Amino acid sequence: MLNLRIYFFVAIGSVLSVHGFQLTSFGVRQSTCLSVIESEKKNKGYERKWKKKQTLADQLQIDGKLPSDPEANGLVGDIPVIFKTGNNTIQTLAIAGQPLSEVASQAGVFIKYGCGKGDCGTCESMCNGKWIRPCVSLVPSDLQNGDEYVVQIKKTKNKAKSSGRFYSVRSILFGFYNNVLGMWGFVRTRKEAKKNWQERQDYEKRLEEIVAEKRAARARAALAEKKP
Repeated sequence: MLNLRIYFFVAIGSVLSVHGFQLTSFGVRQSTCLSVIESEKKNKGYERKWKKKQTLADQLQIDGKLPSDPEANGLVGDIPVIFKTGNNTIQTLAIAGQPLSEVASQAGVFIKYGCGKGDCGTCESMCNGKWIRPCVSLVPSDLQNGDEYVVQIKKTKNKAKSSGRFYSVRSILFGFYNNVLGMWGFVRTRKEAKKNWQERQDYEKRLEEIVAEKRAARARAALAEKKP
């Protein structure tokens, strides 16, 4: 029970000290509570600038189509590639033999990959009636002039949203929750280890008794043989 209390107070101290709280002999003193609350209010709805930036293909698109001369604006390629994800459509250009994953990355298209070797099939996508794996697929070179290379990407779960802040109230609560789980795991493991240790001690004690009995029996048998 004493160890559980020690683990509990150590966990609380580690969480609170990291996030701007200090422990005193009289309790918990919150040193930066007001500043944290003010920063929460100011940063509410904050969005990082890098999330607002667009790829070159997005910047060149007009009404969902690329301009007549995209090479003049820095987009190189002679094969039009269209990525479709649900209701979203992104059009870009690629070069024959270029890795499809690289084309998707340049166009800002999110594809969920797994092994990256074409074995797991996590990134499987539909292309011209066939299933392909973008992690190992290349842009074909046998397309006729004017043909588009359309890739239908499977829908995935929403990407995790970043708050854009180093910590938040939610992170503090989850950190405290994780520490409590860790302490509970330590206590449970210690009890199980103590039980196993006690069983081993009982087994070794019983084994010593059996060995002692056998030795005594051998000694008595040897003594009986020596008597006339």
